[in-house]
Amino acid sequence: MDIDFPLVLVVLTFATGLIWLADKLFLRERRLAAARAGDEPGAAGAPGETDEPKEPYLVDLSRSFFPVLAIVLVLRSFLVEPFQIPSGSMLPTLEVGDFILVNKYAYGLRLPVAGTKVVEMGDPERGDVMVFRYPKDGSTNYIKRVVGLPGDEVRYRDKQLFINGEKVESDFIARLPPVELRREDLGDTEHDIFLTMGRPGAGGEGEWVVPEGHYFVMGDNRDNSNDSRYWGTVPDELVVGKAFAIWMHWKSLTSLPSFDRVGGIE
Repeated sequence: MDIDFPLVLVVLTFATGLIWLADKLFLRERRLAAARAGDEPGAAGAPGETDEPKEPYLVDLSRSFFPVLAIVLVLRSFLVEPFQIPSGSMLPTLEVGDFILVNKYAYGLRLPVAGTKVVEMGDPERGDVMVFRYPKDGSTNYIKRVVGLPGDEVRYRDKQLFINGEKVESDFIARLPPVELRREDLGDTEHDIFLTMGRPGAGGEGEWVVPEGHYFVMGDNRDNSNDSRYWGTVPDELVVGKAFAIWMHWKSLTSLPSFDRVGGIE
């Protein structure tokens, strides 16, 4: 079963914060009063002394963890969140095992868990590598490239992409069997894509009009990506953020971490 980490983080932060606050406002004074009266079990000294009694374990734990949890919550909810790439759908841009950083405020500040946008900062642009929640279940994080913006007409035929009737140009780079490496010019963004050699472009072909408030996304590994061609567009409320950097590569627990791929994401 998948663990909803953002929800767990929010619950732990609020729980530890409430315990710490309750102790600060009410419980600590009661302990001190009981200690002064000599009623605190194990309290040192005679009645009337003001030595502070020992904090309960849960209060001590909450006081220690709340600041850390609060900082982590703010950072990953509103600033930067790390993700790991689990599949090859974004090859050659992102490899399986890449650890990436995602800008959480590039497209506006959103409430954690709920995802409601509370501050407008900007919108996804064509060519952005975007993290979003999978529209079919709303919980699994996906990463793809933004191809179509609201109102765009997107067409994909014979491995060729068209946007608003215009062909998206791509230049041949190399044959790397079983794929062909090409350099695609997507608006203001140039990036590499893979096309599988010898496979007809029958899968994922069609024409789509992107609804308002939605985005059409595709993987850079065009013939091996589960994307908008198959399940539709991404609504704005499911957008998580913009991927902007690779900070580590660690394919599996049996391999060693590598920093050879550290750098920005095109």
